[in-house]
Amino acid sequence: MHAFQPRFALNQPALHVAFGAGARHDLPAHLDRIGALRAVVIATPGQDKAARALAAALGDHAAGCLPRARMHTPVDTTEAALAELAPLRADALVAIGGGSAIGLSKALALRTGLPQIALPTTHAGSEATAVLGETQAGRKTTRTDPRVQPGTILYDPELTLNLPLSVTIPSALNAIAHAAEGLYARDRTPLATLMATEGLRAFAAALPRLRTAPDDLDARAEALYGGWLCGMVLGQVGMALHHKLCHALGGSFGLPHAETHAILLPHTIGYTAQAVPQLLAPIPEIFGPEDTPGRALHSFARSLDAPTALRDIGLQRADLARAVEVALDAPYWTPRPPDRAGLTTLLHAAWEGAPPQA
Repeated sequence: MHAFQPRFALNQPALHVAFGAGARHDLPAHLDRIGALRAVVIATPGQDKAARALAAALGDHAAGCLPRARMHTPVDTTEAALAELAPLRADALVAIGGGSAIGLSKALALRTGLPQIALPTTHAGSEATAVLGETQAGRKTTRTDPRVQPGTILYDPELTLNLPLSVTIPSALNAIAHAAEGLYARDRTPLATLMATEGLRAFAAALPRLRTAPDDLDARAEALYGGWLCGMVLGQVGMALHHKLCHALGGSFGLPHAETHAILLPHTIGYTAQAVPQLLAPIPEIFGPEDTPGRALHSFARSLDAPTALRDIGLQRADLARAVEVALDAPYWTPRPPDRAGLTTLLHAAWEGAPPQA
């Protein structure tokens, strides 16, 4: 696939990326590089042990830990963390974990102006974007703001070795969604297209290996590489129907973020592919063996034992009608504009775990 476009625009934020096994050990040097003296480490409660070990390794550089992060970055969680942050006199934020930890770091950076360093332990790619999603009163909203972009990212595959496949696979499919939607984004660029296809190839190569050998460090590294590339796509171009549906379901029904992305991805891509089949042609070429984008992604997910049904992650059949209405409220731009009948069919198939129509 040739990525050239006759017209495009590109904004590239300042970003320092360090990649490799053991990269986390260079964190003090990166704090010195940005002139930070006291960093607070942010994590979820489940990553409290890892956060405290990182803080202990920082020694005098550590201002404390805030293991408060929660899925979908609730505003009340951010406000509570902000109150705890103030007396710590921190001059930098260090997030270790997945999208929840990085989301809280972004929300705090937005409110304080503090610089951020991210140490991702999953593959969804939030660290590579200036996008922040926050939840309040059952509604998830997103914004793009350069103040929430972590300025330094340390990709250390050793941090993902203990990540169970039940987390690894959905987070990778979440990242794949960024690349898939980037292929047909209204503001796509040749660079975004190249990063999207390379990210998809990295995951197509790494995930089957991890499925059989979860401690394969090379495969872990390639999956992190795929997540970075797909996250960079998300940070450069606008998203469409898939992300709108995931935000609607996650914010309104409290569904787990990565699993929701993983389940909806084949259906939203299959729905959209009917409008832009050529732009999505790389997907069946990369993932095969099915000859349509949606079915290729569905078969790939099933081969990894990924979740494929919304009913299995807590959505009730009675919620589907409301989910359609929430998704139709202020819809994102998309190549195939959504309608009530189409979304109803799409969501019912995703709820049941059936293959997509295309």
